[in-house]
Amino acid sequence: MKQSLKIFYWGMLISFLSSLPPGVMNIAGTQIFNGKGASDALLYITGFMITEMLLVRLALAGMNRLTRSKKFFHLLEWMTAGVLVAFSTACFITANQMQDSTVLPDYLLPSFLMGVVISVINPMHIPFWIGWSTVLINKGILSHQPKQYSFYIAGIGMGTMVGFVAFIVGGGAILKTIQSNQYLINCGLGLVLFITAFLHIKKMILVPVAVRHAKLFRRSL
Repeated sequence: MKQSLKIFYWGMLISFLSSLPPGVMNIAGTQIFNGKGASDALLYITGFMITEMLLVRLALAGMNRLTRSKKFFHLLEWMTAGVLVAFSTACFITANQMQDSTVLPDYLLPSFLMGVVISVINPMHIPFWIGWSTVLINKGILSHQPKQYSFYIAGIGMGTMVGFVAFIVGGGAILKTIQSNQYLINCGLGLVLFITAFLHIKKMILVPVAVRHAKLFRRSL
């Protein structure tokens, strides 16, 4: 039980800290809170959290295949690069065509579904959690056991919930600042994503896939 609580704590801590920096996910939650109220904001967070937990579980289930298949690992790398480039391009196009400063201008979907959709299209869920999960496995904190995965994912869900609530409750002033500078923020985010994609692709070209694979998965699961 002590080890399970430790796994829960680490999942919650990583998820909580990653939920605090301003981003589309938590800014959208703040807008829903300001425009539609606390109940809709909670529905949004719940949809995002449940989807994130399912994606993390799928990522953990696929880690064995990643450790065995360099081709699958290499394909996932190129898919990640493609998503980064696509999101970078979308940010620049949005900044160029922007006519208002809201992230979710018309609330086109119900709040719960909005949370699900934004969680699904987040390109960093799988690489982020595979990376952290691999670190925890290499440190001997997390092991390849369904029970430990359950506590780990429960901690991730709790951290996301608490982090989003903390951001939304104190996010009014942040949102006002962000909305008044949305053009620059979209340009900055697009530039960051473009640089990340460039460095990612450069690494794939210069470093052999076997070396990258061995470095990420230092131990077999």
